[in-house]
Amino acid sequence: MNINSFPMRAGNAARAFINNNRGVTIAERVESLNVLDAAEAARILAKMPEERAVRILDRPELRNASGILEVMGNADAARLLHGMSNDRVADVLLEMDVDTRARLFATFDEHARQAIQGLMGYPPRTAGGIMTTEFVSVPASWTVAQTLDHIRQVERSRETVYAIYVLDDETHVLMHVVTLRRLITGEPDACILTVAQKGTPVTAPPLMKQEDVARLIRRHDLLALPVVDDKGHMLGIVTVDDVIDTMIADTTEDAQKFGGMEALGQPYMKISFGGMIRKRAGWLAALFLGEMLTASAMQHFEGELEKAVVLTLFIPLIMSSGGNSGSQATSLIIRALALGELKLSDWWRVAFRELPTGIVLGAILGLVGFARIVTWQGLGLFDYGPHWQLVGFTVFAALIGIVTFGSLAGSMLPFILQRLRLDPASASAPFVATLVDVTGLVIYFSVALMILSGTML
Repeated sequence: MNINSFPMRAGNAARAFINNNRGVTIAERVESLNVLDAAEAARILAKMPEERAVRILDRPELRNASGILEVMGNADAARLLHGMSNDRVADVLLEMDVDTRARLFATFDEHARQAIQGLMGYPPRTAGGIMTTEFVSVPASWTVAQTLDHIRQVERSRETVYAIYVLDDETHVLMHVVTLRRLITGEPDACILTVAQKGTPVTAPPLMKQEDVARLIRRHDLLALPVVDDKGHMLGIVTVDDVIDTMIADTTEDAQKFGGMEALGQPYMKISFGGMIRKRAGWLAALFLGEMLTASAMQHFEGELEKAVVLTLFIPLIMSSGGNSGSQATSLIIRALALGELKLSDWWRVAFRELPTGIVLGAILGLVGFARIVTWQGLGLFDYGPHWQLVGFTVFAALIGIVTFGSLAGSMLPFILQRLRLDPASASAPFVATLVDVTGLVIYFSVALMILSGTML
């Protein structure tokens, strides 16, 4: 790249960055650039060789590639974009404003524009949205030697050369896949089909969800998965690193949702103070309103509390146990749904499994609670009154009911959300705990009325 055409000269900070980062890897350079603003990062990239700058911009881990390119002049930004992979170009252009995107998009040749526009048209988090159109394909009539010569010519412009896709000479439909290992061990004059993998290639349609793409790659131990249209023509490939990048982003988003907040969408240190408040305040307010129902439930049983104040001692124990069991079940089911271990139609199997599980877990906790009351009463550490045995049985029975309800509610909520076409990860642990807190109090005092009626109540 001719840095004289770049409108901003690199200052002392840029020179210091270059000097301090000699010999470091591309990944380390990306991390260093992520902490700088767009203007400073642009100056630094202008001082680098063009090939190295392209490799840095091509990394999805570089968080503000679009902002960096927008700071540059159109000519420099276009030159760097032309060296990047089509799938990365599509992602970067989508992050730009409409006018800048149109200007830079117009600098590509017709073939590249069609490929990039096609990638930009697929929904995010689908096979088409994360695939690249830069793969190695050859006609079925070629020999091993011809294919190797072709790879030598195009390898710099391809995402990967570990898999070569063999197409029908006339229809261009995908026929077979040849691994590079098999190719280099084949006879030079032999037809490419002699080293091709047997059977129908594993493929994905462009609208397949990225979670299903990841499962296919894992199940068949692939380095890349071909994406084909309904006629079998190749549209692109999804590589392992593409899947890893997108799944890491999804896992981060799900983890933030499960903590009881909106997904940040940005690194923690990059989001503004106002943005942080907006992302967290809504859910906190909703959870607070939910917890108000807990106060309403306690007000409803105010008379019972006045007669048997000892029952209040176990309210935190009762509420936390139900919330914990619900959060456990929710975590297990959300992960099983994400991995494809469960389907929406499996809800009743989960219910029948969680019902006895909740009863046994509740009985275990109930026994611990009952033993605590007996021990404290026997050692004189606390006097639970003349009916302390009934208090112990109340805690025992209530814990069975609350933990069972928590397990069922926590396991069914992700299915309900998925049925409503909502993200199951929205069934956050705080949300489940709030739900179970209210119902737990109702169960606790209802059990107390049945057991202590005529004695303490």
